[in-house]
Amino acid sequence: KQSGGHVKIYSEIGAGTTVKLYFPREMAIEDTLVSATSGDIKGGEETVLVVEDDDEVREVAVSMLSDLGYRVVKARDAVAALAIVDSGIPIDLIFTDVMMPGTLRSPELARKAKERLPNVAVLFTSGYTQNAIVHGGRLDPGVELLAKPYTREALARKIRHVL
Repeated sequence: KQSGGHVKIYSEIGAGTTVKLYFPREMAIEDTLVSATSGDIKGGEETVLVVEDDDEVREVAVSMLSDLGYRVVKARDAVAALAIVDSGIPIDLIFTDVMMPGTLRSPELARKAKERLPNVAVLFTSGYTQNAIVHGGRLDPGVELLAKPYTREALARKIRHVL
């Protein structure tokens, strides 16, 4: 529902169950806005802390950010990310998935990091829509969110906007 799709389930005793998921062909509102913006893709030299529990997604984000010129530090969960913040490594931006495993959630990571580093910027990312996340109580209204999946261009522009 949150993606504008629907599900069809067909089940027959002795034959099994078929589940079909239907999604809209295009939900790339952010990508559309990005492609409508003129100008080159710009990166930076700031330090970005990437917090993502999915190893493959984390490595893709790290690769994109490194290619854009950023210094990148990575963490698998919010507890590890907070340890990096506490280590004294200068962090300009925390790029974190909203839905993280463990006892420390991403919004709490953001609050604790800002207590320690008042000027740190935070950009959340999620496969869920912003509306679903805010209404589900996961994030406060007005936070910066980049929808997954994102392109290199969308990531670059959003990070420049947040920084």
